[in-house]
Amino acid sequence: MITDTHTPAGAARALRSTTAVRERSQQLLVRARAGESDSFSVNDGALALAASTVAELTRARFPDGGIPYHSRWRHFEAGGVDRAGQLDALLGPVDAAARARAQIDLALVSVLLDAGAGPQWRYHEAASGQGFARSEGLGVASFHAFTSGLFSSDPAQPLQADAAGLAALTAAQLGDAFQVSEGNPLVGLEGRAALLRRLGAVLSVQPVVFGAAGRPGGLFDTLTANGAGTVAAHDILVLLLDMLSPIWPAQNAIADLALGDCWPHPAVQGEGLTAGWVPFHKLSQWLSYSLLEPFEWAGVRVTGLDALTGLPEYRNGGLLIDAGVLRPLPANWATRPWQAGDAFIVEWRALTVALLDELAPLVRAELGLSAEQMPLACVLEGGTWAAGRLLAQRLRDGLPPLNIVSDGTVF
Repeated sequence: MITDTHTPAGAARALRSTTAVRERSQQLLVRARAGESDSFSVNDGALALAASTVAELTRARFPDGGIPYHSRWRHFEAGGVDRAGQLDALLGPVDAAARARAQIDLALVSVLLDAGAGPQWRYHEAASGQGFARSEGLGVASFHAFTSGLFSSDPAQPLQADAAGLAALTAAQLGDAFQVSEGNPLVGLEGRAALLRRLGAVLSVQPVVFGAAGRPGGLFDTLTANGAGTVAAHDILVLLLDMLSPIWPAQNAIADLALGDCWPHPAVQGEGLTAGWVPFHKLSQWLSYSLLEPFEWAGVRVTGLDALTGLPEYRNGGLLIDAGVLRPLPANWATRPWQAGDAFIVEWRALTVALLDELAPLVRAELGLSAEQMPLACVLEGGTWAAGRLLAQRLRDGLPPLNIVSDGTVF
């Protein structure tokens, strides 16, 4: 289908694809390799060593070769606790579609809450007696918030997220569920609650997609309505981008159409109104990765996994800096605070996407696996995200290499 990129709607649609993510990211990688960037240089000689680091960690983490997808469900396993099994037990004897709807409700809300927590916040899980920080803590906290019925408007149906429940959510309620206090601050608490309220508003006006109650789990019925028993990973992403675009902060917009995780960069070329924009859709892609298992557990085969891109966030991007593949050029790059929309950060994220595509086959070669055996979703989990965290722990006690000011909706 030909898209008219000279109209706001056409430009927004063109930018809501991983083809655009890759193409714009590749532009900035070619530019950096040519020495034309003021932000980064690329040390291609360090790519092989980075791949070896990732492969070595993958072997250590998954010695039997059973590498799972990089998804929110890994965080629900934090501390060796099978929380997916706990949800199954709470749901009881429901059919596969009902189970998938609940799993999608949980995963979608939890992923939207999965921006950087900050270095001070921790969540204590009473049942296991364990404490969790960062992404694992956010995952465990959101799991218990979900199972307590925080996101449901129906006390008789607590194991769901619905439009009315989300639209009524306050920062104070979310803070209580996440054990936030003066001594246990969570970065971007207000932004997280506002994001979920906007989600509730969007769910309420899309009954064809999300059902009468406005549940994220309605995506399962919409995407399997053809009865083919398969769904393409990119179709999951595009539906999410089309339906959920109004929830994102509005500063990134063409006319009145919110673009979400899509940012301007002066060096990026494009047709029509897409010129100068670099899309990433990190949370939406992370969500797409996190919905793969609910579909597969329900017997639906997900195809085209590698149409999705690597995730441009601080663990994958941090790996590339800490492994010496990317060399930041500004003298104060490590000490100054950065905003998500700064050209330096936009370029860092674009280079991360493009270089992850080059790193993945090197990792597979080290492990003797094919792309079919180890799709990008497994490279990330094996993988690049864990290696980024490991190097950050060695070098800076776990802190990312860059100080990015977060409102809880991007990083």
